[in-house]
Amino acid sequence: MSKKLVIVESPAKSKTIAQYLGGDYTVESSVGHIRDLAIVGVGGLGVDVEHDFKPTYEVLSEKKKVIHQLNKALKEADELYLATDPDREGEAISWHLSETLNIKNQKVYRVIFNEITRDAIKESFEHPGEINRDLVNSQETRRILDRIIGFKLSKLLQAKIKSKSAGRVQSAALQIIVDREDEINAFQIEEYYEIFASIEGMDAKLVKYKGENPMIPSQLDAESIIASLSKDFVVGSITVKPYTSNPKPPFITSTLQQLASSKYGYSPTRTMKIAQTLYEGIDIGNETVGLITYMRTDSTRMSSSFVTQAEQYIKEEYGADYYGNFRKMKQQGNVQDAHEAIRPTSIYRTPKLMKQYLSPAEYKIYQLIFARAVASLMKPKKTEVTSLILNNNEADFKISSTKILFDGFLKLYNQFETEDEEATLDLSRFHEGDIFKADEVTFKQLFTTPPARYSESTLIKKMEDLGIGRPSTYAQTIQTIKNRKYVELKDRKFTPTEQGILTIRKLDKYFHEFISPNYSRQMEVMLDGIADGKEERTKNLTEFYQYFMPLVANAERNMSKVKPKETGEHCPNCGSPMVHKHGKYGEFEACSNFPTCKYIKPTEKETKSEVFDTKVPCPECENATLVVRTAKKGKNRGKKFLAASTFPKCKYISPLKVTDEFCPKCSNVLVENENKEIVCIDPTCGFKK
Repeated sequence: MSKKLVIVESPAKSKTIAQYLGGDYTVESSVGHIRDLAIVGVGGLGVDVEHDFKPTYEVLSEKKKVIHQLNKALKEADELYLATDPDREGEAISWHLSETLNIKNQKVYRVIFNEITRDAIKESFEHPGEINRDLVNSQETRRILDRIIGFKLSKLLQAKIKSKSAGRVQSAALQIIVDREDEINAFQIEEYYEIFASIEGMDAKLVKYKGENPMIPSQLDAESIIASLSKDFVVGSITVKPYTSNPKPPFITSTLQQLASSKYGYSPTRTMKIAQTLYEGIDIGNETVGLITYMRTDSTRMSSSFVTQAEQYIKEEYGADYYGNFRKMKQQGNVQDAHEAIRPTSIYRTPKLMKQYLSPAEYKIYQLIFARAVASLMKPKKTEVTSLILNNNEADFKISSTKILFDGFLKLYNQFETEDEEATLDLSRFHEGDIFKADEVTFKQLFTTPPARYSESTLIKKMEDLGIGRPSTYAQTIQTIKNRKYVELKDRKFTPTEQGILTIRKLDKYFHEFISPNYSRQMEVMLDGIADGKEERTKNLTEFYQYFMPLVANAERNMSKVKPKETGEHCPNCGSPMVHKHGKYGEFEACSNFPTCKYIKPTEKETKSEVFDTKVPCPECENATLVVRTAKKGKNRGKKFLAASTFPKCKYISPLKVTDEFCPKCSNVLVENENKEIVCIDPTCGFKK
């Protein structure tokens, strides 16, 4: 029997898959990507632009140990199965593994599955395939684009306006937020009025006046209309119209993120982490199993086997009248449709049965996914809307009532998404030609409101509508613009920061077409074409580079440099104004005369730590004691350490780790020793925590 090595990305996934395979399979994890573009060559791009954009890759430093372990396992195997995620990124990881590992005589297979269940795993391993080079080319092209854009634009913005980064997708998303803020700032609030007549205890709204939609700009106009009315309201017409509301399709990545955000306040990043756990496997007592299908998708398609399961479930739970047959959902343009919608892997693992195995957040997301998938296969909701028009001179008033004839999919789904509906009113007493008198006629003062700022949910919807990015990029894109301090979330709505607005203003001036949604959408179509084998990688990269680089050169020449803001203080060394600066490790204040003067104002913590003397003798020299200092530069900037008080004469640095605590016995500093114990720095004290 040949020995077989299976490699997946996630340790959690490897644990789940291992239980479904026989003893001759060994399942290991790459823990995500194993290598990336090197920072070499012209501009550190890791891409040889002059030779068909040939990339140079290097193993990530933190993955060298992983590669060693995988190679060790590979020596014992006759066959290698690459079972990474079923998308372009997963395909690229499989390819990188095949290029990096010490493969000799082993047969190499690519295994793809959309759900981690016993049947799906068994089926995929019985019919393995090969790495899809078109998908790899598409992902590689995206990575090269990201590297060129990221390095060139980020370097430019850092030098000119101190912004941290820019990119095709993140800048387009930021543009949407800034454009909305501009709309809000330009919005002129206007006063208007609505008129209501209370008839038989129901409010009838003025909908026509002199045959036109009423525009009532002032209280005087409202009072004038009311004064023109007679006491009699005549029932002019009664219309009854049936309406059908179809259920929404099963979740794709974006719609799951949108509803989880609006209903539970979950960020896209949190939602995807939860969904990843549900996909990779949950211990449900007798086995570990993936509860949902792959969560990065933009297809609403569902397998026929699941639809068959769901049909039986709906008929048993709700009755045969509630099953609506499977309707093929209309896909939007620019959809990969590589695999199914997000759905449960089994209709019989209901949220109620799974609740005991899930955290509260996991249960909420699983319940959403289960209900949405099943509800999409149920019959539509049927309603009946009765509209009553009452005439009074030249004014028409309307009363509407909605009656549910058949609840359909709402039988299951109304707890998750409720639709705005008019109240059900009893209009049976009204007949055409009847005359009624109003209890009162009133007006209501209202004001126009500016467009709402984007929430995480509505921003994802907008990005999806505009074709910006892919399902797998939404969460990361939003997290990036938050991390860069380009936007702030206030009351769960995005507000651009001053730096975010400045960034977009500069990008819009010098890279207007590049950051537009249309350009991003065209790039996604191009990447789809490469994935389908219809577009050529080098040709498209060349066209992009020839378009992009002149824009960068122009911006480097003409973009004005923003001066740092002054603090109001002067440098104690040379008298020049002190300014706010931003470095790798945060904000700090420094002399504006840099590099002639390199003075940096110490922080309050640095000042205090500099003078704290432990009185403990230095182990390397007789005349010094150990003092607590704070690193001012490098990767340890801001961290405390113990050093000789006579530095630089004595350069001793203690290996003991300084804590932020003080000894309750002698008030000296507490440190962590080589045994990971928290002890007093003074050995004569003897305190141990």
